[in-house]
Amino acid sequence: MHSSHESDSNGFLERPSILVAEDDVATRALLRATLERADYRVTEFQDGASALAEIMRRPPDVVLLDIGMPEMDGLEVTRALRAAPATALLPVILVTARGRLDDKVAGLDAGASDFITKPFEPAELLARVRANLRLSSALRRLESTQDVLVALASAVDAKDPLTEHHCGRVAARGLSLARSAGLSQEEIEAVGYGAVLHDVGKIGINDEVLTKPGTLTDDERTEMQRHPIIGDAILQPLRLGGIVGPIVRGHHERWDGGGYPDGLYGQAIPIGARIVAVVDAHDAMTHDRPYRARMSDADARAELVRHRGTQFDPELIDLFVAYLDRPAEAILDPVDPFTRGLRGLTNGAA
Repeated sequence: MHSSHESDSNGFLERPSILVAEDDVATRALLRATLERADYRVTEFQDGASALAEIMRRPPDVVLLDIGMPEMDGLEVTRALRAAPATALLPVILVTARGRLDDKVAGLDAGASDFITKPFEPAELLARVRANLRLSSALRRLESTQDVLVALASAVDAKDPLTEHHCGRVAARGLSLARSAGLSQEEIEAVGYGAVLHDVGKIGINDEVLTKPGTLTDDERTEMQRHPIIGDAILQPLRLGGIVGPIVRGHHERWDGGGYPDGLYGQAIPIGARIVAVVDAHDAMTHDRPYRARMSDADARAELVRHRGTQFDPELIDLFVAYLDRPAEAILDPVDPFTRGLRGLTNGAA
């Protein structure tokens, strides 16, 4: 048996946890016995509603759900799990009667990861659980990597007290603008990460340049303009690098082609980078910086409009100005977080 400090072959520090929801007493007992013999920690429920409540309170490593439970069936539980950011990627194995192809089709539509048919063979059940545990472990490592990146971005953000929480505010506004622009959920999440990480490349810039109170020299400006390239290079080896890297690299490009580092023009600039450019500039203008005092909200709004179609995507400026014109309580609506790290940075973001 693994101790709580011993790592198994899948990288778990303690015995993996399996939640079983099955209304048939005999099947539930057999599932539990098979899993416990294989040294898994098992929690069992006889109905979907109770199982869902426990999963949301304390997500297990893998969920086994019977499709045919009363009141809330396995398909409904699966759909609820996929709709919640905290459990959207949780491995879910649906238990179905043999030969029920329509169950499997409905399960795939609901977002199931895998299936096991009744009556089941213990060896097949354990093989499917192991496969889904490998998926769970991979997602855990990915989440850990993203948390490290978010922590790194936060550390960069905190180098200067005047810019602390800048990334969180940019993320909150960026997510709202991305929704207003009609982006897909995947694109919205990329904007969220891109906004949080847009200045991560500043980790490679000299502190004296970052916090200089006066005008930068040409050499200092050249060094500062390297930070999007450095940030993109940090992200590229990661899975999210392909979708977030271009946002980080392109957030100082200009609609008229006069930006950096690549001189991209118009819609050649990734939409996520165009969004971050708008909200980043607005946040910079409305907060004190080492080289100037903050602008009033009205002056910052006017400055955005003045650069509509030159520095910024004109359609995004129109959407953002409409967003700024909403009542204050609407603007301060909570941001729906999709990772613990992003939630940590956007809590309290205005």
